[in-house]
Amino acid sequence: MESVGFKEWAAVCEALGCGRQSIILRKGGIAEGREGFSFKHREFFLFPTWFHEQPQKVRNELWRGLPSPWSGTGEDSIAKMPMSQDEGIEIKYAAQLDTVRTIVSIETAEALAPLHILRPDVVRERFQYDKAPGLQVALVRLFRVQPGWKFPNEPKYGGCRSWVKLPDVPNRIVMQPVLTDQEHDRLRSQFLAIVEVRQFE
Repeated sequence: MESVGFKEWAAVCEALGCGRQSIILRKGGIAEGREGFSFKHREFFLFPTWFHEQPQKVRNELWRGLPSPWSGTGEDSIAKMPMSQDEGIEIKYAAQLDTVRTIVSIETAEALAPLHILRPDVVRERFQYDKAPGLQVALVRLFRVQPGWKFPNEPKYGGCRSWVKLPDVPNRIVMQPVLTDQEHDRLRSQFLAIVEVRQFE
């Protein structure tokens, strides 16, 4: 796998890595360049990011009971998450792109709620951001990285960009799928039913 990281909220990384979320919704950051954001890598590692408002931007009822990278589990632990990565970066999950769609209907974007943990107002805010309403949405297949891959944090990983170049991938790590083939196929059917039917109603 190419040594590239996709920057995503730590809460979303955990939801993806536990099978509670199966899609990534993206608009793009200010450092994406003139062409804007695209899912330009078929395989990538999830690079967790932190910020103070993150716990308020996910649906607590879906977070409850998830294993957490912080102390404890569930909504209590997400409220205690650290707000810096001074101790370094830990990569716990990798992803493979399955299907990507451009969503141009807010109704379709809202109908994707069963496949992610974001609050409805966060989805609407992303959809409406910038002059062209819409979202890039990817169905992904997740893998656990074992053992976890740790390396120092560096300034080059900062900024409002989605993709970052990581150190060389250690030879010792192995990838274990989070969901079975049957579970992933079911989610693909659910995703396609939403984006291909509702998009053109």
